[in-house]
Amino acid sequence: MKVSIFGASGYTGGELLRILVNHPGIELSFLTSREYEGKPVHLVHPHLKGLLKSKFSSMSEAMRGDYDLAFLSLPPGISKDLTPKLLEVGIKVVDLSPDFRLKDPELYERWYGWKHPFPDLLERSVYGIPEFNRDVIRYSSLVAAPGCNATSTLLASAPLASLGANRLIADLKVGSSEAGSKPSKGSHHPERSHAIRPYSPSGHRHQAEVEQELRKLNASIKVSIIPHSVGAVRGSFASVYALIDVDEETLWREFAKLYSNEPFIRIMPRGTFPDVKNVIGSNFADLGFSSDEGFGRATGFAAIDNLMKGAAGQAVQCMNLMLGFKETEALLIPPLRP
Repeated sequence: MKVSIFGASGYTGGELLRILVNHPGIELSFLTSREYEGKPVHLVHPHLKGLLKSKFSSMSEAMRGDYDLAFLSLPPGISKDLTPKLLEVGIKVVDLSPDFRLKDPELYERWYGWKHPFPDLLERSVYGIPEFNRDVIRYSSLVAAPGCNATSTLLASAPLASLGANRLIADLKVGSSEAGSKPSKGSHHPERSHAIRPYSPSGHRHQAEVEQELRKLNASIKVSIIPHSVGAVRGSFASVYALIDVDEETLWREFAKLYSNEPFIRIMPRGTFPDVKNVIGSNFADLGFSSDEGFGRATGFAAIDNLMKGAAGQAVQCMNLMLGFKETEALLIPPLRP
């Protein structure tokens, strides 16, 4: 199968390439970059030197190409205009931007500040978290890959929603690579290093997609997400709190019921908890839980690599389903240690 990557010069594009160079069923076609068009990929991704001899292409060239699937690793608002054209010529799309994640077009005006021009494609798109939507992803031509904060929050939250929690508060700690490869004052190393600070505390845009998916389990659920910037490069760690009175045995059973057969979910033994250090570089999500019965509080925990299970790894997981490969193909990469 032939695959192209739009926006291949960023961190997520680099992770897609790192995975796909070892995928036995994939041939890379076009790798687009506006800034580095015509230049060797290894100039931007030096860790791939000797593994990949491709050069970056223009987006216009890629739009005229013949291939089976496109990954769109682009800023918000760009994919929505490219996707209809790709679908029209029979190219499947995995969009890593938020452009097709939300079913309600009015939510785009609220959270992203623009009116969605293709509400019909919002209906067609499938939210790309295989643990929840595997069977639909398999037969879809348009998959909207979740955000990293949404992924960690959803994985930690689903058992709580299943147990009847109606209000969830997600406290997230996220690494600087979430902000992308172009430095800003918030992601520049001297500003980010040794920092722990909240951002978007009055309402993070990923909570719209989290609520959308969790309402399949609990129609009345509401979610509030407060992310915090930390000095790590990689990782998204979610602590999701619910004011429900359940014991740890009940939590264990609910986590096991939802995730025990999932190839990339690892449930921590009772009394131990996830750590992003143990998932870096991999597509695994480590989950845990705790219960404070005296207070009436239950918590779900999730640790992921934001560039892997939170982006490129999960996107390839969806691609494998869409193109008929084994779901774990090229993704059983052990995490780095130490």
